[in-house]
Amino acid sequence: DVVESEEHYKSRWRSIWVMYLTMFLSSVGFSIVIMSVWPYLQKIDPTANGSFLGWIIASYSIGQMVSSPVFGLWSNYRPRREPLVVSTAISVAANCLYAYVHVPHSHNKYYMLTARALVGFGAGNVAVVRSYISGATSLKERTSAMANTSACQAVGFILGPVFQTCFTLIGEEGITWKLIDLQLNMYTAPVLFGALLGIVNIILIFAIFREHRVDDMGRQCKSVNSEGEESGVQDQDAEGDVDHVAVVAINFLFFVVLFVFAVFETIATPLTMDMYSWTRKEAVFYNGIILIVVGIESVTVFMVVKILAKRTGERAMLHGGLLIVLVGFFILLPWGKKLPNIQWQEIKNNSIPRTTYTEMVMPWWSWQLPANHTAEPVGCPITQSWCLNTPMIYLAQYISSDILIGLGYPVCHVMSYTLYSKILGPKPQGTYMGWLTASGSGARILGPVFVSQVYTHLGPRWAFSLICGVVVASLLLLEIVYKRLIAFSVRYGRIQE
Repeated sequence: DVVESEEHYKSRWRSIWVMYLTMFLSSVGFSIVIMSVWPYLQKIDPTANGSFLGWIIASYSIGQMVSSPVFGLWSNYRPRREPLVVSTAISVAANCLYAYVHVPHSHNKYYMLTARALVGFGAGNVAVVRSYISGATSLKERTSAMANTSACQAVGFILGPVFQTCFTLIGEEGITWKLIDLQLNMYTAPVLFGALLGIVNIILIFAIFREHRVDDMGRQCKSVNSEGEESGVQDQDAEGDVDHVAVVAINFLFFVVLFVFAVFETIATPLTMDMYSWTRKEAVFYNGIILIVVGIESVTVFMVVKILAKRTGERAMLHGGLLIVLVGFFILLPWGKKLPNIQWQEIKNNSIPRTTYTEMVMPWWSWQLPANHTAEPVGCPITQSWCLNTPMIYLAQYISSDILIGLGYPVCHVMSYTLYSKILGPKPQGTYMGWLTASGSGARILGPVFVSQVYTHLGPRWAFSLICGVVVASLLLLEIVYKRLIAFSVRYGRIQE
């Protein structure tokens, strides 16, 4: 066996840090414009409505869902630098397109839709990032590296809106560069900044990133992705079949984890408006603070699980994370006797708009009070018949649920990826990681649609009961396949668990 050299170790971790940056930038690319999409869409194309906004928001996840398996498969047979550079270049070009969607004289909303879908398509490189980190770390290093990757992703989601807020200082008009017909304002500056970060990322991939691979014991191995001759032994432990039952199980569990978190994000604003008679402005402000706190909590959890997983193991951590999520949604079930305030004004004055299903599926940043009304109706709308007989969810329940879900979600997220990479072992993981990423993207698309339908028509008791049922089913599946969720090398007796 060839022992890993010190230079190989340093180069390997420098490359992993470049992958951390790539993951961070992928998240920033999604969140940096999320606060300004609706006002910018209204500005460039007055024909766009809330339903079309929903398609624009979903287009990112759809693009990522389509591209993840493609980039993953590419990375199985060619140097990973190729899909990484191409995907990042697509994101850079898409961000530049977004900055110019105001130029055409018509159909501007479709150009914006295309730009956001392409940004999501470029974000499919997440599969390449995770497959590289899986192959470039030993079993002992894997959990920590995956936790760092997820933390970088979470920080990107948190900092994106912060960057957007800073760019609002430029204003709506900003500066116009007539030579290239570019308007630098609060809507275009964030995406141009994202494009600049993407260019920096491409430079770092060429300058620092190198193909490295180690086996489960940490010994330097030859990589099928290397462009030239790389020193190291040929991994003899690759013989054996991947446990596809375990693979499918983790894909399902990961889908559920992303699904329930998407539900949690989607339901926050309408739930608090219905239960606590918050105005749209209050709901956006208070839930924004809550989501920031949950984001910081998640990053902290990502760091802590690295230590806990070494003592308890990934399977036990995943089991615990799902239990915490279950308790978080169980707490949200209405138990009291007090009913929420009802929007009785709607009966007296039909001119006051009601909360419709279309508004429910619209993100909170798109909610605006119509200009012809000076007062906003608050409370649970009478059009939702369940408001008349469903007890309210107390604020203490809601806050407690937020804390628990913010604790359980990151644990499940990291453990799913870590277990998945260990189950796959020395096999090329690009395609498999692509499918896992695609399942998560699909969950982010279906989650908001599901909860909007059920919550609007049946109320929180049905919505959260069904979610609890889904999580219970996941826990049962985890119990069934528990003994199969082991590392490839452990399964074939090459390493003792």
